[in-house]
Amino acid sequence: MTVQEIMDREGLAPERTRKVANGLGWFSIGLGLAEVLAPRAIARFLGMKGSEPVLMAYGVREIVTGIGILTAKDQEPWILGRVAGDGLDILSLLKGVSENNPKQANVVGALAMVGGITAVDLLTAQALSEQKQKSGSGARRRLASYRQRRGMPRSPEEMRGAASDFRASEEFRGPAAMRPWI
Repeated sequence: MTVQEIMDREGLAPERTRKVANGLGWFSIGLGLAEVLAPRAIARFLGMKGSEPVLMAYGVREIVTGIGILTAKDQEPWILGRVAGDGLDILSLLKGVSENNPKQANVVGALAMVGGITAVDLLTAQALSEQKQKSGSGARRRLASYRQRRGMPRSPEEMRGAASDFRASEEFRGPAAMRPWI
């Protein structure tokens, strides 16, 4: 059973999937603002002092991804960007799961939350992908045919001989220095 079938059965039609994606976009912006505006407090909560610059960079990433999700016509690549960011977050948090970290329990809780949101991100990305394939948009859409276009204002028969009475002016022939090669 595909994710889309599960979502359809559970009532997550395309418009609901888009609402979930938009919710992830707003969540991303909120989390990013927290990471940019309060990196010391987050690092202190996790017992990971010294990681403030990384938290701020991750915050900027979250804000950009959130704006991308909310403004893009195709949200799937931005949601996949969230999944990649979740992977970075997990790797960074794993450094805080050490015996010498007095806030190790907080890090484990943060890892559980990131794991849960990663699952939501993955399910949303897969649902968006399946909806795109179902609707025929994206890479599978049919390309427009330009076979009947000719790029001339009149038919080839009408254009034949149209330039036979043309006389090039001196300016059209090019500068005097170039005439031996024209």
